[in-house]
Amino acid sequence: MRIPGSLSQAGLPEGRSWYIAGDMSMVLDTDVMVAALRSPNGASAELLRQVSVGERPAMASVPLFVEYEAAMSRPEHLKAAGAAVADVQNLLDVLAGVVEPVEIRYLWRPQLTDADDDMVLECAANGSARHLVTFNVADFKGPAERFGIRPLTPRQMLKEAKT
Repeated sequence: MRIPGSLSQAGLPEGRSWYIAGDMSMVLDTDVMVAALRSPNGASAELLRQVSVGERPAMASVPLFVEYEAAMSRPEHLKAAGAAVADVQNLLDVLAGVVEPVEIRYLWRPQLTDADDDMVLECAANGSARHLVTFNVADFKGPAERFGIRPLTPRQMLKEAKT
């Protein structure tokens, strides 16, 4: 299995600050994490690589990390990726070192029909993320925009950064 990003480059550049006016801060939905695991050459994997080497700011909460691990460790995803649980744990350890931790101070539930989606939105809202990267843009669109958060697919997020 090829893990997105180089583990040797996982640390942030010295003096890096995530909170820059007009930054591209984002929260990754679990479906993006699973897609990165299963398709190492896709847009999701590229975003994850950029986060893991400190090129792009991302945020996550503890409950969201627990969901990432549970979803990515499902046997069907591990089999499709040719990965082991240890590979997922290693990737998440790297990410834990570079993402901006978000403390959930306010619960905004229910905003969406899926409680797991509510957890992703709460992380983005509590962290003041500018973007929520997901394959379920339609599900997040109205609720996320009420918080000033723009839902985008991984490909849209990669294009957004280039403009």
